[in-house]
Amino acid sequence: MKLILSTHNVTLTKAIEEHIVAKIEKLEHFDQRVVDARVTLEHDHTRVPEKQFSCSMRLGVRGPDLFAKDIESDLYAAIDAVTKKIEQQIRKRHNKFKTTKHKVASKLKTARRAKDASEE
Repeated sequence: MKLILSTHNVTLTKAIEEHIVAKIEKLEHFDQRVVDARVTLEHDHTRVPEKQFSCSMRLGVRGPDLFAKDIESDLYAAIDAVTKKIEQQIRKRHNKFKTTKHKVASKLKTARRAKDASEE
């Protein structure tokens, strides 16, 4: 998987990079078909001091890409919040896929039972 990190008015330290990589690896555990991840970290001096750091993340997967953005007073908190939002989107997509497969299998099973009952 390809990781693209970009920053605006933030110095990218080794600790921040390791934190982001750990979070991306956790997301990769949920969905192995992740092609790339783009993470943008921003620090805005003009905003209210409570909400100065923003983090946005875009995961390139099969189908529509997943995107989340969050603004917090702490950079690590923003990264954690964005990761949680993306994780929820992955779970929702996976559950929709499972539901669709279950509906198809359920219809086939019902049709097979009806056919067996009519033959008896």
